[in-house]
Amino acid sequence: MTVRVRFAPSPTGFLHVGGLRTALFNWLFARKMNGTFILRLEDTDQKRFTPGGVRAIMEGLQWLGLQWDEGPSRAELRKMQTNEDWDGAPDVGGNFGPYIQSQRLPIYQAAVDELLAQGKAYRCDCTAVRLDAMRKEQMARKESTHYDRHCRNKAAGEVDPSKPHVVRIAVPLEGTTTVHDLIRGDITVDYAKLDDFVILKSDGFPTYHLAAMVDDHAMQITHVLRGDEWLPSLPKHYLIYQSFGWEPPVFAHLPVILNPSGKGKMSKRKATSADSVFVSEFREEGYLPEALRNFLAFVGWAPGSGIEKEIMPIDELIELFDLAHVNPAPAAFPYDKLDWMNGMYIRALPADELAKRIYPFLISAGIEADVDRLIKITPDIQERLETLQDAVAATDFLFAEHVSPDPKQLIGKGMTVEQTLSVLQQAEQVISTFEPFEAEPLEHAFRAAADASGLKPGPFFTPLRVAVTGKTVSPPLFGSIVALGRERTIERLKNAQQLLSN
Repeated sequence: MTVRVRFAPSPTGFLHVGGLRTALFNWLFARKMNGTFILRLEDTDQKRFTPGGVRAIMEGLQWLGLQWDEGPSRAELRKMQTNEDWDGAPDVGGNFGPYIQSQRLPIYQAAVDELLAQGKAYRCDCTAVRLDAMRKEQMARKESTHYDRHCRNKAAGEVDPSKPHVVRIAVPLEGTTTVHDLIRGDITVDYAKLDDFVILKSDGFPTYHLAAMVDDHAMQITHVLRGDEWLPSLPKHYLIYQSFGWEPPVFAHLPVILNPSGKGKMSKRKATSADSVFVSEFREEGYLPEALRNFLAFVGWAPGSGIEKEIMPIDELIELFDLAHVNPAPAAFPYDKLDWMNGMYIRALPADELAKRIYPFLISAGIEADVDRLIKITPDIQERLETLQDAVAATDFLFAEHVSPDPKQLIGKGMTVEQTLSVLQQAEQVISTFEPFEAEPLEHAFRAAADASGLKPGPFFTPLRVAVTGKTVSPPLFGSIVALGRERTIERLKNAQQLLSN
C-alpha cells in the first residue's frame, strides 16, 4: 500500500494551531511511510468562507515547512469566488484534482444520484417551519431531537426535484455497525441511534459528511488523521462508505488540544489576551517555525520509552513518529514550554542567521536597522531571547539617532551627581582613544577605572549604561558600546553630561 493522507481545512478564517498540529501529524506520517501528503480545501460552507483564508492556510503550512505533494493548482485558486491567486501562490496540482471542493460539485451530484437510484438516499422537502415544530414537540416529550423520516416513504416524484429540497441518507432501521479507530479501538453504534442526516443541501452543495468521503475515496486516501471532534461523525462516514460499497480508509482521531491549564478546549478565540491561537500570531510574535514544529509534535505524541529528549530536528521526528504513540487523552498547550523550546532553538542558531531573522521584526517596528550593528550585538542578546520579537526592545537603542534617558536614572546607587558626571567624563576620555575598540578589553579598562575611583563596577557602570542605551537594563554594556560605535557612544555620553548639568 502507498500511504496517502490529506489535510483538508475549511478556509473560514485563519489557520488555528490545532489545525496545524493535525497537518503536522499527517505530514510526519506521510514522510515516515514514504507516502503522499495532500492539501484539499473544503469550501462547501460558502456562508462562512473568509477572503484570504486560503492564503493563510497555505502560507502557514509553508512557513512551518509542511509542503504538500498534491494540492490546488494556481488555475484552481483563480476560479475561487475571491480569486485566491497571489504572487508566490504555489502551483502544485496533481492527478486527482480539482483539490477545491466547490469545483467538484458534479462529482458529488453524481454520487447523490447513485444513492437515490439505489434507494439508499431520498429527497426531503420539509420546510424549516415544520422541522422547527417537530424539534419542539420532541423536546416537549423529552426526546432527543432527530428527523422523523417524514419524507422517507414518499412516492417517487412526490418531492419535486425542481423545488428547494435536501437529500438525506436512508440509515438502516435496525442493526449495528462497528468501526475501528487506530488510536481508540473499535466503536460500535446502533443504527437506531443515527439520524437520516443530510448529504446534499438545498443550495446544491454537499455536506461535509458526503463530500469528504467521496473525495477521500476518489483521491485514494489510505489513512484519515483528523481531530477527535469528528469522532461522533465516524459511524455516519463509515455508513457512506458502506452505501457505495467502498473500502474505507484507516481512521485515527487525534486528541483535542486543551488550554494551558488543562481545562477546556483550546478554542479559536484567545484564552487570555496574551495567548496566541492562530499560526499567523505565532509567526508575528517571533516563534521560529522549527521550534513550533518540534513543540507541536509533542502535543499529544511522544517518541516512546527510553527517549527522554524533546529537542529534535525534523529528520529525527520523522524517523520516530508512530501513530501507536499518539495518546488518546486530551493534551494541554503549555505556552511556557514553547517559550523555553523557542529560546533553545534561538541559541542554537549561528549569530549571522539569527540577525537575519531578527531584522524583519525591527523593520516591522518602524526601526531602520543597520545590519552591521545588528550582527555585532546579536551574540550579546542571543542568550536572553525567548522570541525574535524580544530583540526589538533589546536593540532599538542601537538604531535611534538619540536617546533621552531620565537624568535620575543616570546616577548610580550611592553616588552623587558630581560623582556621576566624573564617571561620564572618564568614560568619554577612555572611549575616545582606547584601542582595541573591542568589548573584552574595554570592560577590563572600565573595571580598572572603577577600582581607581573607589567604586564598585555596578554603580560605576550604571551612568554609562543609561547614557548609552537610555535604559537601566540592556544587553551586555561593552558589546553594546562596540555595536553602537565610538562616535555615537561619545555623543550619548556628552548628552548625558548635559542632562545632569541642567
